[in-house]
Amino acid sequence: MRTMLAVLVVGLFWTPVAQAAAAGQITHLSGTLSAKRADGTSKLLSVKSEVLEGDMLGTEAETYARIKFVDGGEVVMRPGTQLKIESYAYSSAKPESDSIVMNMFKGGLRAVTGLIGKRNREKVSFQTETATIGIRGTHFGALLCQNDCGNVPTTGGQPPPNGLHVDVTSGAIVMSNRAGTVEINAGQFGFAANANTPPVPVPPQQGIQVTMPSSIAQNKGSGKGIGKGEDAECKM
Repeated sequence: MRTMLAVLVVGLFWTPVAQAAAAGQITHLSGTLSAKRADGTSKLLSVKSEVLEGDMLGTEAETYARIKFVDGGEVVMRPGTQLKIESYAYSSAKPESDSIVMNMFKGGLRAVTGLIGKRNREKVSFQTETATIGIRGTHFGALLCQNDCGNVPTTGGQPPPNGLHVDVTSGAIVMSNRAGTVEINAGQFGFAANANTPPVPVPPQQGIQVTMPSSIAQNKGSGKGIGKGEDAECKM
């Protein structure tokens, strides 16, 4: 009798843990990609692995990973990148529920926004400790330097300065932090040194272009790529 009563009490108060929603899938991978899930578990991902809302994704040295999201948007992560899918909500029939928030703690990426970015661009944001990136129907690159960009080439031969570097291939982005806001359009570059310094445009000869290996950048299915332009690009 006591055992049955205990089971009944547990049943009354037990609530099943909801499964995190799938946000996308890994389509290209060269190296090791891990995901720390919202429930605290960790997993090594492979091509065709699902990416879930709440995942903290991490690429190891020499690893590039390409993710295709449910709404058709895509992100390519560079080596040494930590990217968290803070929120991801998409329903083709309910535009009002759209939401994409990604937080890049280190490293770099290229991104092409999907349907959410086209129909609800104000619902898409990429966050860093230096500045937040809002989109305008966009293909852009972002690189966050924290004394770890020594292997990134520049025209002056010196490593890029610490801070958030962006470049825009199509559309536009808005960089903003507590010190100010600036819009960066197609063909332009931007930079924010820290959260207390206004983001600014950068002359093309000083801009940092985030490129990817052709094996990751090229999408054989559509013929379009995520690199410097719409086609495949060489490794930075």
